[in-house]
Amino acid sequence: MRPSNTPLSVAEFQDLFDRLSRWGRYENPDRGAWNLVGPEQAKRGAGAIRSGRVVGMALPWNTVAEVDNPKPALHFMSDLGDVEPGQPTCNKDFIGIDYHGKSCSHLDALAHIAWQGQLFNGNSSAEVVGAGGASFGTVGALGPIVTRGVLLDLPAVRGVDWLEPGEALHAEDLQAAEDFAGVRIEPGDAVLLRCGQFARRRALGPWDSGEASAGIHADAAPWLHERDIAVLGADGDSDVRPSPVPGVHSPIHVLSLTCMGVPLLDNLDLEALSQACREEGQYAFQLTLAPLNIPMGTGCPLNPVAVL
Repeated sequence: MRPSNTPLSVAEFQDLFDRLSRWGRYENPDRGAWNLVGPEQAKRGAGAIRSGRVVGMALPWNTVAEVDNPKPALHFMSDLGDVEPGQPTCNKDFIGIDYHGKSCSHLDALAHIAWQGQLFNGNSSAEVVGAGGASFGTVGALGPIVTRGVLLDLPAVRGVDWLEPGEALHAEDLQAAEDFAGVRIEPGDAVLLRCGQFARRRALGPWDSGEASAGIHADAAPWLHERDIAVLGADGDSDVRPSPVPGVHSPIHVLSLTCMGVPLLDNLDLEALSQACREEGQYAFQLTLAPLNIPMGTGCPLNPVAVL
């Protein structure tokens, strides 16, 4: 077996970017690979439903500071029935979050990541993103999609509870997980990658997952490119950390969002989905994604829903 986290030079990474680029492919580049999802993909997702079992994938709203949650979410009551006069009385609360981190399940839109100053399709990040938000590649431009999801469950493949932080997944690992699932991933599908990150966290406690996490090596990106997926999600943020590319802290983010136009789902809790897939004997399901309609946003918190 070759070393897990084989280094890749910046020059090799740039060559990979150039070979996999999907710039100029879509008539509506704001949505990137979400253009691949239409009625046929929605019907393919519906066709995967057998039992009707519904599974959500969002982490609980985390207001507690930890090593992997340096900017905790906010949640406080703004009305305890004592603000507005008369009946009925109202209880209200406020929530807020800096969600692009390691503790909130969220969607990354195409405006989130730039490489060499450019977003997907060659848009200059400095020109289309400012203090008020983004004018290209926003979460508001994506809209909801329903497609088929496929779980690549690496711990299940290997008969372990989780992968250790820092373990890199190559194309042969993704292929083994696809074979285990018994499903050929098709254009417009969503791929969800389970490494068991939150099973490990619950058993052993938090760690700085920004410094060390299991995930995909940059050299596996051609495998994802070949499958022509619309969405990539993971129980980490898809990237293996430490990064195998010196000076590039999130190479899979670059190759997915900026190069191929594939939106990302970060920090999904895939433990219940893994259990459901084992119990139902299927690793394909209908996946519904309904992002918040934030016209200039770079992403949003999200609760993806699978129906098996």
